[in-house]
Amino acid sequence: MLNRNIVNFIGCEAEYEEADIVIFGAPFDSAASCRPGARYGSRAIREESYSMETYSPYQGKDLKDYRIFDSGDLVLPIGDAKKVVAEIQKCTETIFNDGKIPFMIGGDHLVTLGSICAAAVKYPDLHLIHFDAHADLKEDHLGVHNSHACVIRKCWEILGDGRIFQFGIRSGSREEFRWAQKGHVRMNKFNLDGLSQIIKKLEGKPVYITVDLDVLDPAIFPGTGMPEAGGITFIELMNALIETSQGSYVVGCDVNELSPAHDTSGASTAVAGKIVREFLLALQK
Repeated sequence: MLNRNIVNFIGCEAEYEEADIVIFGAPFDSAASCRPGARYGSRAIREESYSMETYSPYQGKDLKDYRIFDSGDLVLPIGDAKKVVAEIQKCTETIFNDGKIPFMIGGDHLVTLGSICAAAVKYPDLHLIHFDAHADLKEDHLGVHNSHACVIRKCWEILGDGRIFQFGIRSGSREEFRWAQKGHVRMNKFNLDGLSQIIKKLEGKPVYITVDLDVLDPAIFPGTGMPEAGGITFIELMNALIETSQGSYVVGCDVNELSPAHDTSGASTAVAGKIVREFLLALQK
């Protein structure tokens, strides 16, 4: 059993035994290939949540009405990516074995690999829906395989062809785009077109949702390690998460890549906090 965190995401105060969803932070950014700082994302999101309401006027739901447990941040061996992935996998396995949904807050995007390793064992027919500006399909980045630029390629090595669906992608190497076009993953560039069809296609199948917040336009969300021009709006991402969560059999999820120090206005942290709130509420059916 995991222990309660002292500072919880607002409204997420259930006991572990009764919770349906378990939040945990993965404060790691040693796999970042550009600007570090995402290790502070989970802490910043929790602190920001106390300036928010637990009630969502978008969904007409209140976090106080649901059973969500926040265990705080994992203590990770910063600097050793393999051990970090293993620790995240171990935590996620515990949550799965106790019949709950893991909700991870990163951290750079490599942290997703740990949860996917655990989810693929629990759910052999696992599918991955991925919102991001970057393809993350490199075999290696500057000779490093455990990079956030490689995380979805690593997930593909576990899941195989036809089980990864990407949305919002607008950056990557030529090789990544060509590799995707061979049918290994289904990539939707620039926007969220086709999401409804994928949700319908995956009906009844276990789905893991991973959100790299840099899928948002940097005019809305500059506080990230690798901002990319273009991108979607807060409302578009929120509605996509609501639609995906309500229409899919979601077994696990994560939100990553807030780097609070890269937006001293605090606006990016506020956006990330709202995304987490709406995502948590969308999972309640």
